[in-house]
Amino acid sequence: MKLALHSRNVPLAVTTGLFCLMFAYGSFSYDGFFSTQVFLNLLIDNAFLVVAAIGMTFVILSGGIDLSIGAVAALTTMVSAMLVQQHHWSLWTATPLVLAMGMLFGLVMGVLIHSFRLQPFIVTLGGMFLARGLCYVLSIDSISITDPLYTEVSQHKIMLGAETFISINVVIALVVLAAAIFVAHYSRFGRTIYAIGGNERSASLMGLPVGRSKILVYTLSGFCSALCGVMLTFYMLSGYGLHAQGMELDAIAAVVIGGTLLTGGSGYVAGTLVGVLILGIIQSLLMFDGRFSSWWTRIAVGALLCLFCIMQRMLERKKASA
Repeated sequence: MKLALHSRNVPLAVTTGLFCLMFAYGSFSYDGFFSTQVFLNLLIDNAFLVVAAIGMTFVILSGGIDLSIGAVAALTTMVSAMLVQQHHWSLWTATPLVLAMGMLFGLVMGVLIHSFRLQPFIVTLGGMFLARGLCYVLSIDSISITDPLYTEVSQHKIMLGAETFISINVVIALVVLAAAIFVAHYSRFGRTIYAIGGNERSASLMGLPVGRSKILVYTLSGFCSALCGVMLTFYMLSGYGLHAQGMELDAIAAVVIGGTLLTGGSGYVAGTLVGVLILGIIQSLLMFDGRFSSWWTRIAVGALLCLFCIMQRMLERKKASA
């Protein structure tokens, strides 16, 4: 039991240690890197990805995958921008509608996956194409948001000190993170998700609500995707069909680097936050260095992803042999 517990915590410990090493390297190598605001900027620039990755964490913990999150987020930005900018809806009226739309999108995919025994990869791939296509049905151009309330929320700074601040997106992401940690680790639903990811048949034989929980997981992912889209409109002040391009892959990378097994049943929501921060600090290091293009971020993330997958496989073999 001790070995299993230790093995389960190793990926998170390695991820956290890697982030600390990267931050220390940047602090010693580049002037101005070691500051509270640089760290807070990691949260400001990646808050929407944190929310999307949290939804992906629950899906992967259940043994599934969701390739639609980036497209649903982009569709949310388009619908929000059209409602607010062109139809003059208020922020408080448009936001609940797009969140409900995202939940409905996830609900339908969850029902298809469970009721028809379809592969999550195929269903969510179809959802990705559908949502991304609907973006261009609405408009092929970017829709800028100039609504005064939207602009005020987007530009509002929550001061934490004389020179340090965070945005409203960071507050939303931290609230979602806290709620997700509670749900994953301290609720019956969370324990059911871990059981399904570990062995779905055993979970069913134990009398757990497997079908309902799987549907709820994709509904939750749809909600997180839509909320990510709302946060993107705060960050970009626009709706566009090309927003969140490749976000589903970034979310999967963050979840795996954060220590969650791709096969499901093991991982921590908090690890996903660290995984997102690692993606963010790689971008920051490249920006401070100035000699490399942004594509080196993809190369570094790809290498890390392969290393963490290998580490997970080695830990699984060690656990099995014990």
